Amino acid sequence: MQDELTSKTRKKKDMLALQDLGVKLVELNEQQLATMQLPESLLAAVQEARRLTKHEARRRQMQYIGRLMRDIDATPIRERLEQWLGQGREHTAQLHTLERWREELLAADPALARYLREYPGADSQKLRTLIRNARREQSAALPPKSYRELFRVLREMTTKEPAADA
Repeated sequence: MQDELTSKTRKKKDMLALQDLGVKLVELNEQQLATMQLPESLLAAVQEARRLTKHEARRRQMQYIGRLMRDIDATPIRERLEQWLGQGREHTAQLHTLERWREELLAADPALARYLREYPGADSQKLRTLIRNARREQSAALPPKSYRELFRVLREMTTKEPAADA
């Protein structure tokens, strides 16, 4: 009865959503794919799609994956992909925060005092040395050894700090 009430447009949108989910499965690496616990037929279809290089053959395979996904509950797959995507966004946001800190520290001296207030366990002497060396490298157009080291040290100090509070 529910199938009769669902419009053709709704069915098509649902099929396309499953096909898009199949595309995301094909883009996963082997380790992620192994943790998905997919039915054998779907796993084989995903692996076959990875092997295909011709556009039309790949498109047909993606449609086949979408068709196979109609017979399974896609909710756990969708949730797992969203979880991985969320972790990726979180990590990217952390890296952007560290980049901003590095740029602020290199731009002005008061930024170091702010950083030390926010992360009291940070090694101020090491940071001062790296900032001074990175500024010197930038002005002399030298390779950015201290610039990169500053980022690494900021990452270590920033991730170490919440664990010290706990």
